[in-house]
Amino acid sequence: MTTLAGPATDVFGSTTLRRWNTVCWVLFALLAVGVVATNRPGGSTYAALALLGGVVLCHAVVQRFPDHPFVRPQVYLSVLVIALGGLAYLRGNYAALFMVTLPHYWMFGQTPRTSMVFLGLATAGTLVGCVLREDGWSAEFFSETVVSTLIVVAVGVLIGLWARSVVAQSEERAQLIDELERTQAQLSEAHQRQGAADERERMAREIHDTLAQGFASIIVLAEAARAGLDPASGRSERQLRSIEATARENLAEARELVGSAQDPGRVAAGSVAQTLRRTVERFAEDTGLVVEAELEDLACDQQTRIALLRCTQESLANVRKHARASTVGVVLARHADGVELEVTDDGTGFVVEDSAGFGLDGMRKRLAELGGRLTVTSSVGDGTRVLASVPLPSPASEESGAGA
Repeated sequence: MTTLAGPATDVFGSTTLRRWNTVCWVLFALLAVGVVATNRPGGSTYAALALLGGVVLCHAVVQRFPDHPFVRPQVYLSVLVIALGGLAYLRGNYAALFMVTLPHYWMFGQTPRTSMVFLGLATAGTLVGCVLREDGWSAEFFSETVVSTLIVVAVGVLIGLWARSVVAQSEERAQLIDELERTQAQLSEAHQRQGAADERERMAREIHDTLAQGFASIIVLAEAARAGLDPASGRSERQLRSIEATARENLAEARELVGSAQDPGRVAAGSVAQTLRRTVERFAEDTGLVVEAELEDLACDQQTRIALLRCTQESLANVRKHARASTVGVVLARHADGVELEVTDDGTGFVVEDSAGFGLDGMRKRLAELGGRLTVTSSVGDGTRVLASVPLPSPASEESGAGA
């Protein structure tokens, strides 16, 4: 029996039941041979074979369709009770069938009570068939048939109850093991989350104590230097203002990083478009290049905002150092599956396969951490196109999540 209709299903399952199923079919075949060999051809032999065939057929159907709503194990047990009574009356090797099918009451009975009821019915049917065959009671009948049958039944009950107890203990043990494994997995996940939180806190302290303090010092020095300049030196003043503006923006970014250490998934305080626009405007002012910017105003979490800003800064830095371009384009747009940042230039270009720069590799890794990707397209003399894609939740899912 490969599948059973009781609590023993999960425990006995595969190997043991397949072996018992093979043995059971062999025993059924031997019973049929025994009925034919020990009885003369005639109506009683054919009736015994018919009863045995009914048992085999019902057993095969229950085995083949264990979960079918119209195929119940109780039907098989009922047929088995009738067949045992009939074979006992016909002298058709009922005792052998009783021994072979004794485990079935416990395998197909969904509860111990059901198993006991059908086993009791089978015992009563067998004894009734034997009484009708013997035409009454006798001392020999009582000692040879009744006592031996009751002994077999008692042994079967004890074995069945013991097997049920073993099954229950095995299931309880399996549940405890599952709970232990789930608890260990939860503890491991909690340790990982705690480790990540501790690392974020450490990085926040480092940023606050080093970068933020350094940017604040640069701002103070730039203000002091600009205050002491000759008003006629306009170029130096513009450069100092640019230094001061850069330091202020980076100080704001550093403070934002420190503030987001406890909640890395929160939405950034400022618009990513505004942040990128300040970066682009400062780049245009410092380089004198023509910058065409199309920046869609969209909301995103802090990690995505930082990734887009760093990709923009790195791409513009590469244009400044290598491209010798006259025009730069920056486009930020929301699409169905996320946000895309595109930076293009009309510079000298390069062979992408030959590039081993740290900047492009750093952008790829940063985007990969967010599930995004970086695509670089360029050739010598044809400019360069850098496309950064980051997946974001769709507006519909964000609204439904907010509504919930």
